[in-house]
Amino acid sequence: MGTLGRAIYTVGFWIRETGQAVDRLGSRLQGSYYFKEQLSRHRTLMNVFDKAPVVDKDAFVAPSASVIGDVQVGRGSSIWYGCVLRGDVNHIVIGAGTNIQDNSLVHVAKSNLSGKVLPTIIGDNVTVGHSAVVHGCTVEDEAFVGMGATLLDGVVVEKHAMVAAGALVRQNTRIPSGEVWAGNPAKFLRKLTDEEIAFISQSATNYINLAQVHAAENGKSFDEIEFEKALRKKFAHRDEEYDSMLGVVREIPPELILPDNVLPDKALKAEK
Repeated sequence: MGTLGRAIYTVGFWIRETGQAVDRLGSRLQGSYYFKEQLSRHRTLMNVFDKAPVVDKDAFVAPSASVIGDVQVGRGSSIWYGCVLRGDVNHIVIGAGTNIQDNSLVHVAKSNLSGKVLPTIIGDNVTVGHSAVVHGCTVEDEAFVGMGATLLDGVVVEKHAMVAAGALVRQNTRIPSGEVWAGNPAKFLRKLTDEEIAFISQSATNYINLAQVHAAENGKSFDEIEFEKALRKKFAHRDEEYDSMLGVVREIPPELILPDNVLPDKALKAEK
């Protein structure tokens, strides 16, 4: 960013701070009678100087997540509640159809003991479980990182490989395709079964569908939310005998029906 760019950025920063400045002035004028309320400054997407996130229009980023700096998020991917993706000293790439689940942290390395400058690259249809830490490493397509796992600088998780929940994978470790690694430090545990490999793909598909529901719900206006509350109250389940006495036939409105691809078990029960 050149001198002019930095000047424009600084002007923009002070314009955005004007509201808080006015609030502080008003508090001083009220003297000892004022009540100070701390305003939330959370921004889901935030640039770092000229480094700005690039998020596909069909990706879902939860309102409480933080995607910061040089981060790319591909089509159909989902960044869930409480996640932090911080691409400040290097870049982060998230492929298509990948889910980074709640409270996970994805960061990058500017320098480390090996002297390497390491971005974080996560491929297509990857599942990263809740509260995982992925730092300066590569996770290839259709790999699986379990809940609470930690991947350190230089780690490579190959396609169709799995890191078990709670595992700590040391620097520069390569986890071969078709293997499960677990423990602290993580070591080879066993080979993946065909069913487990199929589950990795299914997990990614499930989260693509679930993200669409959450995106729609988060996009609703206040009036839509209140209208649906009224519908739920009106169509709340009653005892069948009670309804028959009143001659009431209750039909669930389409606004309250989740699609079958989100709850696949529902379709199976209906067929039985």
